[in-house]
Amino acid sequence: MKRAWPVFLVFLAMGFADVVGPLVGLVKSTFALSNFTAQLLPLTGFLMFGLLSVPMGLAQDRKGKKTVLLAGLFLALGGVLLPLLSGMYGKPIEVASGDLTKYRIVLVSILLLCAGATLLQVCGNPVMRDVSEKGFYSSNLSLAQSVKAVGSSMGFLLPPLAARYVGLDWSILFPVYAVIVLVTLVACVPLRLAEDRDPAAKPATFGTCFALFGGNRFVMSMVLGIFFYVGAEVCFSSGVPLLMKEKFGLDQFGLWVSWSLFFLPILFGRFAGAAVLRTFKPSTFLKISVVLALAGICAVFTGHKAVTFAGIVLVGLGFANIFPLIFSITVDAMPERSNEISGLMVTAIAGGAVLPPVMGMVADRFGGVAGFAVPLVALGYILWVAVQQATPERKR
Repeated sequence: MKRAWPVFLVFLAMGFADVVGPLVGLVKSTFALSNFTAQLLPLTGFLMFGLLSVPMGLAQDRKGKKTVLLAGLFLALGGVLLPLLSGMYGKPIEVASGDLTKYRIVLVSILLLCAGATLLQVCGNPVMRDVSEKGFYSSNLSLAQSVKAVGSSMGFLLPPLAARYVGLDWSILFPVYAVIVLVTLVACVPLRLAEDRDPAAKPATFGTCFALFGGNRFVMSMVLGIFFYVGAEVCFSSGVPLLMKEKFGLDQFGLWVSWSLFFLPILFGRFAGAAVLRTFKPSTFLKISVVLALAGICAVFTGHKAVTFAGIVLVGLGFANIFPLIFSITVDAMPERSNEISGLMVTAIAGGAVLPPVMGMVADRFGGVAGFAVPLVALGYILWVAVQQATPERKR
């Protein structure tokens, strides 16, 4: 644990990229945006996962995990410092009608923050496997994802606290993130990581990565599972605060309610999953998780307040372990290709860029509740993956 605590800080910093979910509603209100324009925020951030993941997986194969780790922290730090230098550090943001200059600064900030988080994802997940005992990778990755969920939760919890008790707005997130990322960077500088590379083995290339993706049905289906899962989670984390405000009239406390109904169950579910996976098979637990999430999304369509709230909790519990389960099942099946798989998996996080604007267009045209059809369809695909692909006999 003494060696691992800086890595857990890395997972905490990874979670900051998930601020794009709650920020959608906050920037929509601050800058008077449409649903579609506000959803460009996750598009801008998660696009970095699609563009950088494979190149960084290849760089990691050549330069090592620590190089990628430190580069990711520097990028994230630059991203959270940019709004501070532009005067956004907690004081209420004043915006003239039609002036989107500060919104564009926030977009660039999120781009850099998510670029850093991309690098941290690429190196962080394989590092966790390196420090895990045989048979405990899924469990330990779920525990690390629990720490990541704490970082994710800060975007929901800090803005209402700052507004209620000290009169500051949501941009207070940027100085808080900056301090934590800086501490993580300092903690990781002396960290020594094992680089288990066979000197005789040929380095991974774009060709080998995409040959693996295109030539192995198991890998392709699991990577697409990550794509649709992350897209569904970002849709949900951005859609629930809007639902609280527009459907149920919860404005000031909407983020707190959203967090307690969605991210708190994710946090609890990941801690519980770390224990459950010591006895449950990952493939079985994945099926159970997806069914819970699907049941919860269906409940949202009822429009009944109590049923909707219960459904959001079920979605959080179902979502809690889907990412680490898909990731660990795939890497455990082909550990010799872990760098390439990691690059492909983190590339698939670009689903968080693609699906939310689609949800925004559906919501603008048919209403906010109708937008939840997008994550519902995405979860339908993941159920197919869980049943048809993520089983021991289908791993090769």
